[in-house]
This record gives sequence, C-alpha cells and structure tokens, in this order.
Amino acid sequence: MLLIIAPSKTQSSASVTLAETTQPQFLKDSETLMAELGKLSVRELAALMKMSDRLAEQTHARINTFHTPFTAENSSPALFSFQGDVYSRIDCESYKKQELDYVQEHLLILSGLYGMLRPFDLMQPYRLEMGCRFAGSWGKNLYDFWANRITGAVNKRLTAMEEPTVVNLASKEYSRVIKEKQLLGNMLQIDCWERKGDGYKTVAIHAKRARGLLVDFAVKNRLQKVEGFKEFSRDGYCFREEFSKADHFVFTRD
Repeated sequence: MLLIIAPSKTQSSASVTLAETTQPQFLKDSETLMAELGKLSVRELAALMKMSDRLAEQTHARINTFHTPFTAENSSPALFSFQGDVYSRIDCESYKKQELDYVQEHLLILSGLYGMLRPFDLMQPYRLEMGCRFAGSWGKNLYDFWANRITGAVNKRLTAMEEPTVVNLASKEYSRVIKEKQLLGNMLQIDCWERKGDGYKTVAIHAKRARGLLVDFAVKNRLQKVEGFKEFSRDGYCFREEFSKADHFVFTRD
C-alpha cells in the first residue's frame, strides 16, 4: 500500500535532525526544470504561475539560489518542510523509529518540481504547481514532463508492496499525473464529506485536514492493507459503507 498526497504552497526550511535523509529520485530532472525557469524574468514568472509581483520576486530569488548537492545545511526533509492544512494534521514531530520507517516506505509527496518526494528526501523551497502550463521540449505542460516518470516509479514501488494499491489522498491536480490505466495495482480514492442540510458535501479546508489525519492514522497503525482505513474515526468521521465502493471509500461526519 502506497499513500500519495499533494505538496503545499507554504514551505519552510525545517530545523529537524533525522538519523538518515535521502535524495529526491528525480533531482536531475528538477535541475532541468530549474534551468528552464531560470531563463524567465520576474514578469514572465508572474504570468506563467498567475501570481502577484511579490510572489514572483520570491520565486525568482528561489530559482536563482537553487543549487545541488542537497545537504543538511542548504535543504530540509520534505515531510517537515511542507506546511498547510494537510501537513498540520500529520504529527510527524512525535513519530518514533517504527513510525518514521513506515512513513518513509509508504508515503509519497507529488511535486511539480521534484516529481515525487519521499518524506526524508531533502528539498529546497520552491513554487511550481503541477497544473502549471510550463511548456518545453518535453511537451505543453508538467504532466507531459512527469507522467511517465512518476507512473513508472510508482509501479516499481507497488511491486514490492504486500498490497499493491495506491491510496489517493492527493488533489486531482496532482493525482492525475499518475497514469491509472498503466498502474500495476489498484487505486483507492478516499473522500471525507461534511453534513450540509439533508446531505453531505466536500468542504475543501476540512477535506485537506482529513487527508492529513488519514495519513497520520495509517502511520501510527502501520497499516499494510486498505481495509484498515475503515476503522478511521478521528475528528468525528466514520466510514460509510452505503456510499463506498471497492475503489472509493467515503467517510462522513455531522
């Protein structure tokens, strides 16, 4: 079982000491993207990424200071670097060795710049959304750049899993980079809905936090099979058999 989540726009250079850190699998490809981004002006970056001049200037500065090799001095582990709603519910600061081993083996963070990151992969802060229409020799966007690379890497990981299933806790913008029809296993979608009137609906901020809670639940229980998620009951959520299917688990709360 492999969990996938999206990154967050908010990042920090985390000060954390781990016994062992790792390097991003596709770091050479990240360098290629950064080299192409480095050719753009602040104004061109603002137009490409649809962001303010202030954010464009910050992004331009990050591009110009990006350098390898990644070390503990110039980079920090991915899981501890991303901030935001999903990550606020992953209690990684409290993880013991068994939990750290589990999360490194079972969690992947999808990324527009790095392709995919394991929790202990070192990274430098960046801004490049997967949905960005960044064209180049690879094609018209980042899906053209990353889809085959990431799908192939995920398949390699799945073949070593007891249960070859990708548990999708990422947004559509990121999860669509994986070519589901080419997976050497299954994909399970998990949704968490909120009571609204007589029915239920997805509320973005709560859905993001729930994804983090689900990751944390899997880690602390060291789940090996998707059936284990049915026991998830944090923050008032409960599994709803009547709304769920084999490839789509639904949790609701009132």
